[in-house]
Order: sequence, then structure tokens, then C-alpha cells
Amino acid sequence: MANRQMSQEAPGMREINFDGLVGPSHNYAGLSLGNIASAVNAGAVSAPRTAALQGLGKMRRMLELGLPQGILLPHARPDADWLRSLGFSGSDDAVLRAAWQQEPALLRNAFSASAMWTANAATVSPAPDTADGRCHLSVANLSTMLHRGIEAEQTFRQLRLAFSDERFFAVHPALPAGLGDEGAANFMRLGESHAARSLEIFVHGEGPVRASDGRIFPSRQHRAASAAVARRHGLAAIDHALVPQSEIAIAAGAFHNDVVAVANETVLFTHEQAFGDRAAVHSILRERVPGAVIVEAPSDRISLSLAIRTYLFNSQLVTLPEGGMALILPREARDEPAVWSWLEEVLAADNPIHRLEIVDVRESMRNGGGPACLRLRLAVSPEAEAAIDRRFLLDERACDRIEAVIEREWPESIAPNDLGEPDLWHRCRAARAALLEALGFGLGEL
Repeated sequence: MANRQMSQEAPGMREINFDGLVGPSHNYAGLSLGNIASAVNAGAVSAPRTAALQGLGKMRRMLELGLPQGILLPHARPDADWLRSLGFSGSDDAVLRAAWQQEPALLRNAFSASAMWTANAATVSPAPDTADGRCHLSVANLSTMLHRGIEAEQTFRQLRLAFSDERFFAVHPALPAGLGDEGAANFMRLGESHAARSLEIFVHGEGPVRASDGRIFPSRQHRAASAAVARRHGLAAIDHALVPQSEIAIAAGAFHNDVVAVANETVLFTHEQAFGDRAAVHSILRERVPGAVIVEAPSDRISLSLAIRTYLFNSQLVTLPEGGMALILPREARDEPAVWSWLEEVLAADNPIHRLEIVDVRESMRNGGGPACLRLRLAVSPEAEAAIDRRFLLDERACDRIEAVIEREWPESIAPNDLGEPDLWHRCRAARAALLEALGFGLGEL
């Protein structure tokens, strides 16, 4: 890279995707302002069991492709302790009953299964990029949305447990709530390989954005939050860039940058209107990333509304063990002829993407999250991988245990008024407890 002292590659480093398992309280409350899919499906009947099995199916497919796969676990929901912090008192059931009767909107927030979208769990800087040579993880505060702001404490506990070996990992708590931080959904890492010292791009908003219908959408990622994470992680100035998100994209419903762009090693897969200053982003990549490849969908072929409706760019872009890259796409991208036609051209062109994999995560899509929303990615050395708590790493036997619990314990459906039913509260708690037991976790650990 120009004017940059490259570090040695860490031999054998590979990327692990840690997917969030869809929790038993998965429902369509429409809590996320600016998320079109969430708003459109608000009030519909959800299918938590189907949702969890779809997510697990994606994890199994990653294992079949020869890629290591991890899991992050559903949070405790409904969160009676959070409601106690808002003045409700008594037993868990008494707290939940009072909230449903007096402030049903608060109970809906306390019920959210949104922690399943682990792209928002944290921002991750792998060891080759950081000053101390450790992998740094900063938990996102998600403070722009009430239901997501509840997550930071439980996420911190999970990440501290999974990555407890301080020789290899540094797990940081969330930033103060005044600095909006939405985690890896607004972050991209580009370099010659996962093992190489790389360029980390932090994408941020620049204030509220007015949509064409007059609604005001917040910019969820603040520039100051991105800069703070870069400092925490010990990133050199030449090794990171802060770039503005496109206001046009935010107004169209791209509430996170990963709805319109995703990166992997040398490849940026993006929509033409993803960034506030497209030319500047392209220039940074060409200057700092050797062999950078930009695969860009022109807006006259793929409109922003079409990209957001199909979550084309919320696909996972992964390096395959045999070489080359694959796009892990939602079924919606396959079902849209204009999108699929363009993807076939990408596949035939001269770039590292040579495989398209379709996964069905429709229940997650209906609540506003595609394949990339469901995963947090870490690039780690063999020694660091060996230090990860093995309970968070999957193989087929672990997947089988998880599937059995889901089939037995997860609710088949949740309608809006079900949130006030004690039977559902008890079932959600029992389902999560059964999962933790099946994977060897104690309730007190998480």
C-alpha cells in the first residue's frame, strides 16, 4: 500500500462467522424506524420456529462449504429486569403484566429478538490491524433504537465469555449512549487477505435524513463513535478511513451501510449510490488496497429500492477454502429477474466472485435483516481460534442438538396480542434455558 509499512501476514488466519440464532420471542412489532421491511410487516404473525430453523440452515450450509461457523445465543426475553429499571416492580410475571397493561410499547421493546442480527453486536478489528497485535471487539451501544439499546450488556457478557483469553482478544464495553454506534453493519475491512494488515472503513451518517414521503430517518452510526472505536482498537491513521454514508440510500431505507455494500479481502461489492462521496471511496481503495476490485451495481440496472427489497448487498461475501469467493444470497435476490440477471453477469466477469449460494432466511428478511445481518465476522490465527470458548463454535453434532431444541421448544407462531400472554413469557424463558443446557452453558454465565 502506498506510503505504508506492511506487517507480516499471520500464517493460517481464517475468518469465522458467528451467527445469531433467532430467539423464541421473534415477532413483528415494527420497532425499527427507517427499516422498511420491519415497518411493512409490523403487526403480522411471526414464525419463531421457522425463523430459527432457517438461520440454522444457513449456518449448516456454511459448514458444508468448508467454512468455520460460530454461534451467538438469544438474549433473555422478555427482559423483566430492563422493565424494572423503568419503575415496574414485583415478580417477573407481575412486572410483565403491569407493563402490558400500562405501557404495552415498552413490553414490545422488552420482547424483541433483535439481538439475532449480530452484525450489530460489535465492531471487530483483527490482530494484523491493531497496535497491540490482538483482535479487538467493541460492543455496539445501538442507542438510536430503544429495543436495540437493551442489548449491549448481554452482548458484552457473551463476547467476554467467548473471547476471554486476553493474550489474543480485547473485548470493550459499549460507548456512551450519546454516540450512536451500530457495530459491524457500518464497517468494512479490505486487504490482500484476511491475514494481511488491512484497511478498515467506518461508514457513518451525517445527521437526520428526510425521506420523499416526509418522514425523518436518523443516521444511526455517528462519526464520533466510529472514530472512538478506531482509537480504542489502536488503528494507525493510514489503516482506517471514516467515510459518509449516502443520504439518498438512508432515505430509501438503507438504515445500515451493509444494506448497500459488503466487502471481503480485495473485493468491494456495492451499489453505485452506497456512499456519500463515491469517487473518494474508490480512490481510497485503489490507493491503499493492492489489487482492489470494485464490483458495483449501476443504479440504472439495480435501483436502490430494488437492492433494499431483495437485500442483494446484505449478502455474505466469503472466501472459499478452495479459493475464490462466494456470495451467500437471500432467496429474494434469486426471485427477482433483474437482480439475478445482473448477478449472472458478475459471475461471468473477471473478478474473484465465482459462486452464488441461495439461502432461505425469509423470516429474518421480513423483519428487516438478510444473511449479512445475521453474522459477526472475525479473522483469527490458529492459536487465537483455539482460545475461543468451544461452546460458541459449531459442528454438525452441535447443529443437531440446536435443531432438536428448536423443534421441541420454540413457539410455532406469535401474533401481536400474544405478547401479553404469560404462557408465552414462560415458554420463551424455558426455550432459551433448554438451548443453553443443550450447549453446556449455565444460565448464570449469560
